[in-house]
Amino acid sequence: MTDQILSPHAEQEQYRDLFNTTIGEVINHAIRIIGADPSLIIPAGRILRYQKKAAKIRLQHEKGGLLVPPVMIISITSRCNLTCKGCYMHARKENPRSEMSPEMLTSIIDQAVELGVSIIVIAGGEPLVRVVEIIRIAQTNPNILFPVFTNGLMIDEQMVDTLTSCRNIVPLISFEGLRDETDARRGNGVFDRLLATCNLLKSRGIFFGCSITATSANLEIVTGDVFIRQMTDAHIRVFSYVEYVPMTSGSEDLILTHEQKKNLPDILARLNQKYLALFLGFPGDEAYYGGCLAAGRGFVHVSPSGDLEPCPAASFSDANLTEMPLKEGLKSQFLQRLRDTPEVLTESAGGCALHENQEWVGEILSQS
Repeated sequence: MTDQILSPHAEQEQYRDLFNTTIGEVINHAIRIIGADPSLIIPAGRILRYQKKAAKIRLQHEKGGLLVPPVMIISITSRCNLTCKGCYMHARKENPRSEMSPEMLTSIIDQAVELGVSIIVIAGGEPLVRVVEIIRIAQTNPNILFPVFTNGLMIDEQMVDTLTSCRNIVPLISFEGLRDETDARRGNGVFDRLLATCNLLKSRGIFFGCSITATSANLEIVTGDVFIRQMTDAHIRVFSYVEYVPMTSGSEDLILTHEQKKNLPDILARLNQKYLALFLGFPGDEAYYGGCLAAGRGFVHVSPSGDLEPCPAASFSDANLTEMPLKEGLKSQFLQRLRDTPEVLTESAGGCALHENQEWVGEILSQS
C-alpha cells in the first residue's frame, strides 16, 4: 500500500486540525491540573467550550478566503522596569514609536475575538505597566484565555486581589533557570523576589506559570528535575519554553543546537507525563505542523505600535492595524507569501529563518 499524497490545501487543513486539537488537549490538561477548585474549573471549562466555537468561526472565514490564526500575540508596550540582556524589545528599537492607545488596543482585541481568535497572549516590554487595560479587556472577554508574559516584579497584593476576579488571565513569570542563571540576566536578587511573587499568587489561588528563554547553555538546567521541582514547589503549573533567537550579533552560540531543538518536543512530552504541570514549547514542533506556525498559520504578532508581524522575533511588516482593520491586515501580501511557503520559515540552524534571509524578506516587502 502506498502512502496517500495530500494536496497542499489538504495538508494545510490537516495541520490546522492538528493545532486546534492540540489547543483543546492543552486546556484539558490544565483542567486536570486545576483539580476540583470551582473558582478555576468553571472559567477553564467555559474557555474550553469556547475554543470549539471559535474553531468553527475560523473555519467559516477560511472557506471565504480569510485565514484566522487561533492565537494572537500582542506586545502592548516597549516600556519595562528591567534592562535584561538580549531583550527582544530593546533590539527592536521600538521606543521612539507611539504605543497603541487604550481605544486602539481594545478595538484590535475586539476584532480578533470577532474573527475567532481564541487565545490572546499579552507581552511587552513589561505588559503590567498597562495592567488596568489588561484587566478591563480580560473582564470584557471572559471566554478568551489571556496568558500574560511578565517579569513578575510589579505583581503586588493589590494586583493579585484584582486577578482573583479575572480567572482567564494566566501570569507567566520569567525565569532563566535557578538563582545564578536568573540573576545573571535579570539582576541581583531577582530570583528570590520572584519566588516571593509566586508565594503571593499561590496564597490567592491564582493559576500561574513561568516563561523560560531556552538556550543552548541553560536547556539542561531548565528541563532538569532540580529546577522543575523548585518551581512546582512554588506552585508553578505552566512551563513555557521560548526558544532563544539572537536579536543582536555575538550571541549566536546561545541558539539551541540542532540536536537540542530536535529533542525538545520529546523532553516536554516526558515532563508532561512525569509532573502535575503543563510543559509547552514555542514556537512549537515545526516537523509536526509542517513548518513554523508563525505568520498566521497558527499565530501572529502585533507590535506596540500596531505592526502586524509574523512573530515577536521577526519585526517585519507591511500592515499596521492603526491604519487598517485586522481582517484586512491578515490578508497582507507579506503574510500570505509566508503562509504559501511555510518551509521558508524553517531555520535548520535553530534561529529565525527571516533573520537569516533578510535580503529575501526585503524583496517581498518591497513588492507589497
